[in-house]
This record gives sequence, C-alpha cells and structure tokens, in this order.
Amino acid sequence: MLAIRLAREGSRKKPFYRVVLLEKSAARNGRSLEILGTYNPVPNPALIELNAERIAHWTARGAQLSATVAKLLERQRQRAGATTAA
Repeated sequence: MLAIRLAREGSRKKPFYRVVLLEKSAARNGRSLEILGTYNPVPNPALIELNAERIAHWTARGAQLSATVAKLLERQRQRAGATTAA
C-alpha cells in the first residue's frame, strides 16, 4: 500500500520537509517513489508547495494521505482561494 507523508530534511532546529510517496511500511526517510512537494515551517507564514495534480493522481490510485499532509493540502487550498478572491 502506498502512502503520501512527510520526510524530514534540514538540520537540527531548522526543519524542512518533503512530501513524498512511498510504501506504507518504509522508513520515514526511506527511498521514495516520487517527491510531491515541500513544506518549510520555519518562516512566518510557513511555505507550502504541493503538486496537487500529482497528489490527486496518486490518491485516485489508492495512496493514502497522512493526517499532516491532508492538513497541509487544505491550508494550501485555503491560501490559494484567499489570494484569488483578493
């Protein structure tokens, strides 16, 4: 089974995450099948860059989103809606 979740990168106290597609049983930073985006929580507001097309493609084929990735995707959609409305 496939999962879309975060893989931690960056140095100590400066986290940076990649949103990756990998086997559900693989290690957190194990070999990923595809990189679907990035998340940088350090700046204010946090930088979220997700490829929504590829995420939709993989979820249609049975990949499951982690709870955190689902929240990030929702936040990105809200920000996109707010910028187009302004």
